[in-house]
Amino acid sequence: MPEFRYAQFCPLARAAEVVGERWTLLVARELLLGPKRFSDLREALAGVSSSVLADRLARLERRDVVAWRRLPPPAAARVYELTEIGRALEPVVLALARWGARFLAAPEPGDRLEPAWVRLGLMTFARPGPTPARRFNVTARVGDREAAFGVAGGPGGTRVGDPDAAADASLCAGPLAILALASGRLDPARALRSGELRAEGNLGALADFPDLFEMQTPTKQGDRA
Repeated sequence: MPEFRYAQFCPLARAAEVVGERWTLLVARELLLGPKRFSDLREALAGVSSSVLADRLARLERRDVVAWRRLPPPAAARVYELTEIGRALEPVVLALARWGARFLAAPEPGDRLEPAWVRLGLMTFARPGPTPARRFNVTARVGDREAAFGVAGGPGGTRVGDPDAAADASLCAGPLAILALASGRLDPARALRSGELRAEGNLGALADFPDLFEMQTPTKQGDRA
């Protein structure tokens, strides 16, 4: 199938040609979190067919946005990952996620929520300016699925990356509880008492967790400031 082209000499039009098709930006979202097998992408992108996913990956490969490599034995599996051009999408994806948060309300029936998306959510709202020099290990858990990552503040702003053995505290909760904690809407002491949040280490450091982010409560469409 020939690729769609806008007859406009405009960089935004060219970008829309590359990532504007359904599922394409969500493929980029998944690969920003790390290399994935085809089956991993199918599982995370609930609702996409194998043929559509294969088509989107092939189109991104032709544009040098995505590449694949084969893992060494015993895995011997093919994984997809972003190229240098693809990784340049990160600030675009984060900016779009930040913009889209204003339209995000409570999950609707049937909505999928992956623990790894919490990492992307915290990356989206990481405060760029100086933040408390606190380090946290965060585990987001949904059923038997979980994702672990590290959050660190400091003079250069908040960074979200791999877990840190020297973290001030480690916390584990569901995705919505972690995001509510980051926004300051969830009191950590109350969440610990209720069991909504589990933590160990310097529990007093949890009070600084919201200061690592700049999050606003989503507003309904049509609201006015």
